[in-house]
Amino acid sequence: MRILLTNDDGINAPGLYVLEKIAAQLSDDIWICAPSEEQSGAGHSLTLNRPVRLREHAPRRFSVTGTPTDSVTMALRKVMPGKPDLILSGVNRGANLGDDITYSGTVSAAMEGAMAGIPAIALSQLIARNDSGHDVSFSAAEEWGAKVLKPLMDAEFAPRTLLNVNFPALPGKDVKGVRVVRQGFHDYARGTLIESVDPRGFPYFWFGLQGIEHTIGANTDLEATSEGFVSVTPLQLDLTHEASLAALAQRFEA
Repeated sequence: MRILLTNDDGINAPGLYVLEKIAAQLSDDIWICAPSEEQSGAGHSLTLNRPVRLREHAPRRFSVTGTPTDSVTMALRKVMPGKPDLILSGVNRGANLGDDITYSGTVSAAMEGAMAGIPAIALSQLIARNDSGHDVSFSAAEEWGAKVLKPLMDAEFAPRTLLNVNFPALPGKDVKGVRVVRQGFHDYARGTLIESVDPRGFPYFWFGLQGIEHTIGANTDLEATSEGFVSVTPLQLDLTHEASLAALAQRFEA
């Protein structure tokens, strides 16, 4: 099995090294193409207004001066000798739960793979409340990554779908198991906006996700991870709200 690894935290992110260890338990044909710098929150953006540069760090290890989407696109069109059998994105430093997936470069890299017809899985490690910066434990991802992926190796993914996996903020030995759940949602009205002044006296603003209230519903990714389980959520690229089609069409009938 040929596996492509990518992320949104950058080519030197500790989570990518964790993902390499996980992937090595599945295959010895591993390729890496990731952003040269951190691209958290980049979503499914594609670089169009400047050139993108490709750098080879070692055999089958490349970085791209662009977004996670750029990295997957470059891997598929330039770097790899053929399509991979699987794309793994992560392991992200921080959760990608609920509505966060719309911002996530980690999930978007997997989306790009799904668009190309390649099975793709995004993996993220929740951060404990007392962790910050680079002081993040990937213990749950390290211990449970291969356990989650191995049962999926021969699974048939529906067209234009992907999987989103989140590991709870616990030591690996304390994780209770795996739950397949739906996407939850957050209350973003309680997000943070930090306002301050730079050394030259000009105001600046910094968006933050801290303090956002979680609206936990039954059988969601938010609930599963908060209860100590690894969450596995199938996602689809088709955002059409089918229930609204007929009602909208009636508004345009002559």
